[in-house]
Order: sequence, then structure tokens, then C-alpha cells
Amino acid sequence: MRVITASALAASLLLAMAAQAQAPQSFRVISPIFSQLVSFAMPSNFTVVFENTKGGHYIREAVLSGETPERWTQMITVTGEKGMTLTPGSSPQIFASTIAGGFKSACPDSFAARALGETTFGRFEGFVAVIGCGRVDSGPTRHSETALLITLKGTTDYYTIQWAERGPESDEPPIHDERWNARLRDLGPIDLCPIVAGEDAPYPSCVDKS
Repeated sequence: MRVITASALAASLLLAMAAQAQAPQSFRVISPIFSQLVSFAMPSNFTVVFENTKGGHYIREAVLSGETPERWTQMITVTGEKGMTLTPGSSPQIFASTIAGGFKSACPDSFAARALGETTFGRFEGFVAVIGCGRVDSGPTRHSETALLITLKGTTDYYTIQWAERGPESDEPPIHDERWNARLRDLGPIDLCPIVAGEDAPYPSCVDKS
């Protein structure tokens, strides 16, 4: 039988506490975007730095506390495309491919992508992929930029949640790193809820659903 000493137990507890301290707590974000509420978990060390609605396009960007929209190492972006479900032949996978095509045009020589596949969020269809550029010239210096990309098909609108990270330039972005699966779990549960007339934040009908 293995005997655990008091000092070993104390060391184990300290390691567990340190690991917990390193993982930031998250808070549930529920936002009305066009026809639905978009709900997901965002780490508490992120701060919203930009939000805009222009015509049928919505975007909101959050970066690590202390960073800016121009200088950032990680960014969580939420977008909405109004009425896109009416587009013939649209699907979450095709929408993701269109976004990936935009990435590829920025770095045709160092682009890479990995599909994590079709899925559902609540009762809504979705698609998840990791896309990236090994070398990008936008921003203060040349860098790599890789993103976990989640597309969702709502009742009438399409939505995306993207968790991007910048790093050193390379021949291929780190699309196979385990961090992307972990971040997908960290963002969950992801879901879309109906907008209830007269209901304000914190949107209890959607909170109760989660």
C-alpha cells in the first residue's frame, strides 16, 4: 500500500491550486444578434474592444486584457450575417469554406486548414474547423495567425465564433495543436436562443436553457 505523507499531499494540493489559478474563469455571454440570442462561455481575461453593426453584418471583437484591436495575441470574434439562411445552397460547412478562402487569399503560400467536422449546438447545425496562415504581414510585425472557426446556422441568420491566436511566423500554422479542441470545450456550451419580447439582459430564458 502506498503511503502519502503530509508534505506530499500538501504539494499535490498546491499544484492543483496552481493549475486552477492558471486557467481563467469564464462567464456566459448572451447577446441579441439579429433574430436570435447567441450564447457561449468566454474566459474572464478577455475584454470587448470593438463592436459594430453595418447593414446585415454584425461583428464583436474581444482581446486579452491590456491588448488592443491592433496589437493582440488572442482574439475572440463573434459575427452575424442577417438572413443568410435564405441563400440557396448555404450550409455551415460552405460558410466556413468561404471564410477559409479569405484566409487563404492572405497567405496562399503558408495556408493550412483542418476540418473538425459537422456538429450541432443545441438543435442548430454547425461546422468546426481550424484555419491559419503561417505568415501574415498585417499588424506590427510578420506573424502566424491561426483560428478555431465555428459556424452556426440559425433560424434565419448565420453566426460565427472564432478564437484566433497570433504567433511566430512559420511554414505552416499550428492547426493540429490540441489547444483548439480545448478551446472548443472552453467556449461551450454554445447555443442559440429565441429573443423573448420585453426580456432584457441577462436574458433568463436563455440562461435557464443553458
